Amino acid sequence: MARTYKAEGRQIAYILRGLFIIGGLALYFNIPGLHWSLFIVIILGSVIAAEIFGGIWTRSRRKKKNQKPKQASRKNTQTVSRRSSKLIRSDEMILTSRLDDLSGAEFERLLALYFRDQGYTVKEVGVGGNDGGVDLVIIDRRGEKTAVQAKCYADHNPVRVMPVRELVAAKRNHDCILSLLITTSDLTAPAKKEAEQFKVDYWHGSLLEQKLNNWGKWQPSKKPRSVAKPESAARAEIAKAKREVAATNTTSCKCGAPMVRRKSKQGAEFWGCSHYPKCRNTRAM
Repeated sequence: MARTYKAEGRQIAYILRGLFIIGGLALYFNIPGLHWSLFIVIILGSVIAAEIFGGIWTRSRRKKKNQKPKQASRKNTQTVSRRSSKLIRSDEMILTSRLDDLSGAEFERLLALYFRDQGYTVKEVGVGGNDGGVDLVIIDRRGEKTAVQAKCYADHNPVRVMPVRELVAAKRNHDCILSLLITTSDLTAPAKKEAEQFKVDYWHGSLLEQKLNNWGKWQPSKKPRSVAKPESAARAEIAKAKREVAATNTTSCKCGAPMVRRKSKQGAEFWGCSHYPKCRNTRAM
């Protein structure tokens, strides 16, 4: 994109240069008695001014392109991290998860379950690893093989041309006649053109959800999958103690330290000194 912006900046500079020269010459010839050196100043000034404006325009366009909202960046990072995970949950959890809550490996597993129920023999050749362009090989009752490439992408991230070309090249390695690209988003216009040219069938997000809903076994929950934040046990215990101290700062021990809620082995609650085990004073609630 940088070259494109530079070229557009040069075009703007050429246009402004012409306008500045025409305007300057019109002013020079309409005002009698001007020195001839002013003619040269007008030409040079027009060239320099046009170059400056063209450069400013190019830099502003680049800066605008590179700026991204921080919140969107954090969201995209979480999405990429989750989708690139190779961990696969149980089939029961996959069948109750939304598509945008699945990792790439889980999405491939969901498709494998779907095609098996449709009567296909399924070979999971690339689930969770380097697939080389093919994730599943499905075989119908006639023995016809189809190479399947699965792309678990966010809605704003359409499939580009390269995965289509990889699928076309890789299907021969698995002795497949047909090819199918399945994505949770959609394909770009060039990718659709490439797919039509090489007879690659594709399912986009809405078509995929329709087929999964008609299947009946996929019943996603409405709540999004929560992403647990890693926190050590020691930090969690300290945070819990601080909350308890803040909530009970009116109850003090004989040593002057605040007392916190504790439970005995029998499950009964009592007040205990926050400096335990240095101080073992207790108080009934």
